[in-house]
Amino acid sequence: MKVYTKETVQYVNASVEECWAFFSSPKNLQKITPEDMGFQITDFDNKPMYAGQIIQYKVSPLLGLKLSWMTVITYVKDNSYFVDEQRFGPYALWHHKHFFEATEKGTKMTDLVHYALPLGFLGRIMNSLVVENKLKEIFDYRRLKVDEMFNSK
Repeated sequence: MKVYTKETVQYVNASVEECWAFFSSPKNLQKITPEDMGFQITDFDNKPMYAGQIIQYKVSPLLGLKLSWMTVITYVKDNSYFVDEQRFGPYALWHHKHFFEATEKGTKMTDLVHYALPLGFLGRIMNSLVVENKLKEIFDYRRLKVDEMFNSK
């Protein structure tokens, strides 16, 4: 199984506490996800983020096909980092770390994703043709939305 890595860094004109309050709430994920993804939370306990929390979604990443996705929050250190991992969904592996670091100008946010696709050779082809570009599109969209919300103040 081929494991891919996607890392993004963004500087946000807000305190770590403000960033944490926004990004650690699954309710806000839809605000920074492209509309054509059809993102919808289907099950969430509405509690502040904690290790072991399960969040279920529906997404339509390609051709309007609805897919179920379940993630588990596996690690949380308030105002510092959290990790979500896919339990069920389109990936063979999805491990997403979110880091928040105070800087002189606000907060440095780093996303580090390790992912793998099912189907061996076919999955590697799909990554090259579709998935890698789709992930770039999603993270580029998030960058723009975060800039609109936090960096245009």
